[in-house]
Formats: sequence, structure tokens, C-alpha cells
Amino acid sequence: MALIKKVRGFIPKMGKNCYLAETAVVIGDVEMGDDCSIWYGAVLRGDVNSIRIGKNVNIQDNSVLHTLYQKSTIEIGDNVSVGHNVTIHGAKIKNNVLVGIGATILDDAVIGENTIIAANALITPGMQVEPNSVYGGVPAKKIKDIEPEQSRTMIQRISDNYTMYASWYKEEDSW
Repeated sequence: MALIKKVRGFIPKMGKNCYLAETAVVIGDVEMGDDCSIWYGAVLRGDVNSIRIGKNVNIQDNSVLHTLYQKSTIEIGDNVSVGHNVTIHGAKIKNNVLVGIGATILDDAVIGENTIIAANALITPGMQVEPNSVYGGVPAKKIKDIEPEQSRTMIQRISDNYTMYASWYKEEDSW
């Protein structure tokens, strides 16, 4: 069973049909919508400030979400996929975003909707990422524009797939 921990009087809140892997850690002031999945080794530390997650969001293996005490929060919209080994520290991610494996998104950055953050990209503090685009590199720069419908369809498919994957785990018997 996942570690779900009350801190400073805050108890994590989960929507309907959420899946938390056995080694996931969810602490403090964390709220997530329906159909979310938090995978193996992922840590959501709402100990020093709030983490708000929309619907149909997946936080994949070994990702870490944290904030700055009394300064930054995390807001993640709907239909967002956060790849393996991602760090999000006090940033806002709007709807329909794919964050690639190993990316880092730092305090006060804002990721526009229908956007792809490439694997291993570094989104620097306060950076404003345009909607309907692809960003990559260290530090990240805009690589290209993408059609909103194209990105929305692809990103929605990935987040829906993770809802399906989570259902497989919920169906299986424990050893």
C-alpha cells in the first residue's frame, strides 16, 4: 500500500478511481482529481505548500513533486502525463501537457496547454512556456509549434492509456 501521510494537519485527498502504486508517497497538502495514477517510487511532498492535480493525470515512476515553503505551489491541469524521473518544483502546468522522461520544471514556471516538454529538458525558474508547442534542451527553448488538435489528441491518448494501465493493477490479486 502507498504511503499516505498527514503533515501539519493536511491529509492528502484523492478523487474517484485513483491508483497509487505500493511504493508511491503522497504527503500533506495534496489534492488530486478523478482517474489519476501515481506510480512506483513517485513522491508528492505537500509538506511545505500545496500540490493540486486535475483529472486523468499520471505521475510516473520516480518522479518528485515539491514546492518552496510559503512561496511556490504546484498546479497541474487535466490530462497531463508526467514521465519517469521528472522533477516538478513549484510550477504550474496547464491542461493537456506531456512532460518527457527526466525533465525538470522549476519554481514559478508556467507550462501552456497542449504542450510537450521533451525528455531531459530544463524549464528554468519563472519561464513561460507557450501553449501548442514543443520545448527541449538545457535550458529549454522552443523547438516548434504544434497544431492544438494534434497535440491534444496525442496527449489525451497517453493519459487515457495510463488510466487503462492503472485498471490492470487494480484488477490483479496480491501475492
